[in-house]
Amino acid sequence: MRLPPRPDLHWKDDGTPVDERVGDVYYSVEDGLAESRAVFLAGCGLPEAWQDRAQFTIAELGFGTGLNFLAAWQMWRENRPAQGWLNFVSFEGFPLDAEDVERALKPWPELSELAAELSAKWPPRAKGVRHISWPEERISLTLHVGLIADTLPEAQFHADAWFLDGFSPAKNEAMWDDTLWPLIAERSTPGAGAATFTVAGAVRRGLSTAGFKVEKQPGHGRKRERLEAVLDGRPETLPPGNSDRRKIAIVGAGIAGACLAHTLTERGAAVTVFERDGAPAQGASGNPLALVMPRLDAADTVQARLLIDAYLSAQAFYEGRPGTAVTETLHTPRNAQEIERFQRLLAAPPLDLEQLEAVRGNGVLHKKSLILEPAKLIPALLEKIDIHTQVQAEIDYEARTVSGTAFDAVILANGWHMQADLPELDLTGRLGQVEWFRSDVSAPPAAQASGHYALAFENTRLWGATFANQNGPEPDISAQATEENLAALEALNPYWRQEIRKAELKARAGVRATTADRLPLIGALPIENQMHADRQKLERRSWSIAPEAYARPGIYIAGGFGSRGFTWAPWAAQILTSIIFEDPLPVRREALRMIVPNRQILRKLKRSNA
Repeated sequence: MRLPPRPDLHWKDDGTPVDERVGDVYYSVEDGLAESRAVFLAGCGLPEAWQDRAQFTIAELGFGTGLNFLAAWQMWRENRPAQGWLNFVSFEGFPLDAEDVERALKPWPELSELAAELSAKWPPRAKGVRHISWPEERISLTLHVGLIADTLPEAQFHADAWFLDGFSPAKNEAMWDDTLWPLIAERSTPGAGAATFTVAGAVRRGLSTAGFKVEKQPGHGRKRERLEAVLDGRPETLPPGNSDRRKIAIVGAGIAGACLAHTLTERGAAVTVFERDGAPAQGASGNPLALVMPRLDAADTVQARLLIDAYLSAQAFYEGRPGTAVTETLHTPRNAQEIERFQRLLAAPPLDLEQLEAVRGNGVLHKKSLILEPAKLIPALLEKIDIHTQVQAEIDYEARTVSGTAFDAVILANGWHMQADLPELDLTGRLGQVEWFRSDVSAPPAAQASGHYALAFENTRLWGATFANQNGPEPDISAQATEENLAALEALNPYWRQEIRKAELKARAGVRATTADRLPLIGALPIENQMHADRQKLERRSWSIAPEAYARPGIYIAGGFGSRGFTWAPWAAQILTSIIFEDPLPVRREALRMIVPNRQILRKLKRSNA
């Protein structure tokens, strides 16, 4: 089953939610909020433990209703260090729906404001990693959805405190399995605290074996005892007034650079953007309209999951921004092979009916896809960002400078122009041409897709796009591409033909930087010569290396997005921001291996060895 199962939810007469699957309640009948504060917050020494910390990470097994998260958030509001940032990482195998969360949290009016904030950003039901941030509160939630045996080994973070809040060990054995304790220790900082309501012997022994000093403490309510534990070591503290304001340079002001600049600035970075053209979004990001729709694979693979993570990240990021409209995209199959793929996809869908639906003609309807207006969206993302236009950025990778100015990190997000300076990335240019015109008739947002796409929004009609080989450094508009696009439009939407005859047609072309596996490059710039020097060692290891291996310190890549730049860009920004600030990563480790830039050089080394 590709969708995460719902809990078997039942509501008791007093309003307490129960999961009949395990026969256990989500929180204490007496007062779940008081229990959360006593068992988890006080049990982990909060708020004292996060004082004088630039950032603090709480990890939780069992997100449930989100009550513990909101209790921590409320305490954070009242006791936050001036420069602090709180990361909350949680794991949930049986996620509730938004309306159930709202109902479950109603008994506590004092949490109503925060509960509304959480409900407003409640993620769609899908397996994967959802990252939600409230920058004005300096807090973020990274939610891993899936069975704990699958999600915890793939998660990347180091927790300063653990809330062990799965259902009772006697009723939910998987959440308390012996194999989890070493993973918890590995993902903890020295001196990390852990707290739980249970005093089961297996839990005490598991924590002790993993290196925690475990003590029983007086319980809360009807429970006589609870556990507190501390991992060996001393927590790292920072001098009072320590600032986490990092200086970041971004090369490129298309959608990749804009998403990065916005996300990094919200996290607290001082961002400078360098753009070779006279204004942002003059390259492949500059079409009048852009479509964000999912690429859904029929099989449940690592690639299929990361594609969903990126799409849902884009949905959440663009919501409510200028130049953004939610629409339904009618996606029709091009051939018999695609009909079969759609049928397999719908037989085991990775998204629920709020997102995906079968339609007549063997097609699918993407119900929350997006039409974007880059001319409105990208300037809004870059508002108040320090931008230097008409600058050919000169980068010293060793000194980490751009045009002579030193930065804590430099991110290359300049699309196809990246290939000229970094041929080792093995990018291929693909020419994408679209046709468009301004109509006298304003239309609601509408999209159709079948290889090509046709978009209507207000007075703009746009269709395309080609995906041809690009030989030169700059794009050229061609009559052949125009004919190809018109033929595709005839199949997609023949009703436009009458208006096209009298319209002033325009064309626009851009070069998309593409990788051989059609996946992006997100991560550190690899040190190519060191990888070549270690070729024999890599071969002996069957070409298996860690995502962070051979990384050039402080130099990062966000590119190779192909024709899905507006889908990949928000996800890439989240990942790189987390890497730079050493926050929990909003991506599974297996997915990171598939997008890390060092794979391009590794691929060439393997081919040359064949």
